[in-house]
Amino acid sequence: MGARTALLAFAEGDLRPALRGAVRSRPAEVIDLVREMHPGYEVTPIGDGSLGDHSCPPDDTSYATVLAGAELFCDLRLVCDLPSQVPAGLLRAAGGRRIIMHGMHSASDWLCFAVWENGELVRSLSISPAAGIGENIGEPYDFEMPYWAGEHPVEPMLSEDPYPLAFHPLDLGEQALRAFFGFILEGRPDPDDIDPFDVPLHGFHVADPTGREQAERDDLMERILQSMEPSRRHRMMPDGTVRQLDDGEI
Repeated sequence: MGARTALLAFAEGDLRPALRGAVRSRPAEVIDLVREMHPGYEVTPIGDGSLGDHSCPPDDTSYATVLAGAELFCDLRLVCDLPSQVPAGLLRAAGGRRIIMHGMHSASDWLCFAVWENGELVRSLSISPAAGIGENIGEPYDFEMPYWAGEHPVEPMLSEDPYPLAFHPLDLGEQALRAFFGFILEGRPDPDDIDPFDVPLHGFHVADPTGREQAERDDLMERILQSMEPSRRHRMMPDGTVRQLDDGEI
């Protein structure tokens, strides 16, 4: 699986009709919105894209749009490992509207999703095979029930140990994506699924002018590399993963 998301939406009810009827929004309206979500940051337009292409943009990049009755952001800064710890300013920015968060990453099989209604967290799940269930708040939605009931076990390969969870987080993540956003990234779409490549977005470079965030990322990467086998060399790839270099490779 290679699906990744970093999605946050503010919606007046069900988000899916707004995405289904998405048209290109006014750039000036969207850049003002991105600046509001990132006060004090330098926001620079970088061109347009689609939800299908930019469901999880890289660091310092944000894609967003204003829809009829909703606002959508694709932005790593706006998705929390533990959704209950979302900054209070983000809740205020929603203005009482429904908030939907969805994040998943195939490199670690990590998934989180959460929903707030009128500023109150009603459901939050954060899960990965390495960390287990980091957060499980509120009543599961109907689309979750078969997974918790053990109906979607992960069949291990002959050479692998049993999967540490009762289901694969990314499998559940695709169902959550369909339930909340109306589309999936992997697997066969249903006839009434939204095509995410039909949802236009505006892109922005969003930089911390103090340099603090980049310094923290560099420090984290240095500690990760130091923890790896010292005789091997590694390189951070554009998608955020780390690849071991072959002998003689520069």
